[in-house]
Amino acid sequence: MSTALHAPRLQFPFCAVQGQAQLQMALLLAAIDPALGGVLIQGPRGTAKSTCARGLAELLPQGEFVELPLGASEEQLIGSLDIETALKHNEVQFKPGLLSRAHQGVLYVDEVNLLPDALVDVLLDVSASGINRIERDGISHQHDARLVLVGTMNPEEGTLRPQLLDRFGLFVGLQANIEPSIRQAIVRARMNFDADPERFQQQHSDTQNRLKEGILRSQTLLAGLLFTDQVYEQVSSICHQANVEGVRADLTLLRASRAHAAWHQREQIASADILAVCELVLAHRRKSNADQNAADPAIQPTQSPDQHQAGLQPQPQQQQEIQNSGPEATGPDSDWGEMPAQVTPISAVKNVKPLPLKK
Repeated sequence: MSTALHAPRLQFPFCAVQGQAQLQMALLLAAIDPALGGVLIQGPRGTAKSTCARGLAELLPQGEFVELPLGASEEQLIGSLDIETALKHNEVQFKPGLLSRAHQGVLYVDEVNLLPDALVDVLLDVSASGINRIERDGISHQHDARLVLVGTMNPEEGTLRPQLLDRFGLFVGLQANIEPSIRQAIVRARMNFDADPERFQQQHSDTQNRLKEGILRSQTLLAGLLFTDQVYEQVSSICHQANVEGVRADLTLLRASRAHAAWHQREQIASADILAVCELVLAHRRKSNADQNAADPAIQPTQSPDQHQAGLQPQPQQQQEIQNSGPEATGPDSDWGEMPAQVTPISAVKNVKPLPLKK
């Protein structure tokens, strides 16, 4: 039998995905700082959800893409302990689960809203802490599980309980209606990949390598980026205006802003970093009766909602703010386009309305 049949399937490059700048930005932020708590993607079929997640896995050290089946048990997810061996020989024998396989990679959960709440709870705990703990009959074991959790859900099939929804760090809502020019770019890229996957990957290899290097470099910069009083004040003001419960949104917005600043290789967190990630952090947390006026100068947008849709590259006014806030903000992947420094006014962030509970 030909060995070609067993060759690994080539994946569509992350940098070649068209029309999903916001989703790409969210995944890159989660890769830079997995403690953000994962990315929840809501959208219909055919919007590159799994393609982006698989592409991200190839940019990470382990390069592992692990998919959690809907019918998986808790033991399959977290692993198991051989109690008999532990009692007889006084040693822990651990059988790894999917969380162990996904360490330094991506754990992908399609239709996460259909999983039992107990499993979703475990996933979110491990995603935020980076550690998987297993306890059975007084015997415990733990291992590192620093992974990027990516969950998807179709709004037509129910939603997560608000308590679980709030624990996902970032949220991206995808639209089914794609503009003709973007549809054309998506189809052209896919047809070229299908015609010659190896050649297509080779064409994007330099950009892919820059993305890999950029993630690693950003991770090393995180610890050196401190939160100033001005940053705390702006984040608190934004979250207060959004009328969110508790302070999880504040903490996530701070971490996401820091990851965004690290990606742009800045020495300090800028206002543009905070504004760029607001929609990702607040869309699934803001209360429906939130005060939507944007009178507070701390949350005034630097570009209009129409400009917000302009693409990957920041607008001139936004570029000026970035330049004034630190070193030149050129991302490591200028050919692909910088991580989109999208600025969204709080009034433009659509609330995620709870749907009827699943049966």
